[in-house]
Amino acid sequence: MSTKWLEWAQRIQSLSQAGLAYSKNVYDLERFEELRDISVEILKEHTEMEMEKIKDLFTNDTGYQTPKLDIRGAVFKDGKILMVHEKIDDCWSLPGGFCDIGLSPAENIVKEIKEESGFDAVPVKLLAVLDMKKHPHPPHAFHYYKIFIQCEIVGGNAANGVETQDVEFFEEGKLPPLSINRNTESQIQLLFDFWRDPGKVAVFD
Repeated sequence: MSTKWLEWAQRIQSLSQAGLAYSKNVYDLERFEELRDISVEILKEHTEMEMEKIKDLFTNDTGYQTPKLDIRGAVFKDGKILMVHEKIDDCWSLPGGFCDIGLSPAENIVKEIKEESGFDAVPVKLLAVLDMKKHPHPPHAFHYYKIFIQCEIVGGNAANGVETQDVEFFEEGKLPPLSINRNTESQIQLLFDFWRDPGKVAVFD
């Protein structure tokens, strides 16, 4: 779950980014630059990240800052859920990732499922929109909303992607080690609730 120091750093970063985008006064711009530097120092003090990496993260965005979107696909087969084995942390997650500019949520999840698992899928139902800060993910520099969409396989075959090293379906209660930056056990449990109850209404934080 989020911690106070991280919330403060995120708020300072957000305010400084908006100020840098919309201010015209040179002295105000200098103050907003200093505020952004303070947010970087807070993260450096409480994490093992290098200063330059944090600066790169915080200076890539411009304009008014809004939450980023992470999308995940819930694909069921014979009562099991599709998961992919991530190379980056050697743990498992639902296929998905950050939403790409120019694609709708439905188009994004179809692309992600194909790239990470090899399956062709179609989206059938929005299940949940969750605030990452309200769930037991590790602290993260940015604020994310997580979108979960149920999909059905219509073709293709299991195949590893550039970022994945295995593809498998898992039973409820028999999940592999999870990549908790991407999904938590409680979130996957929620998705099984939707599988058992097709009439369940989408949830949101």
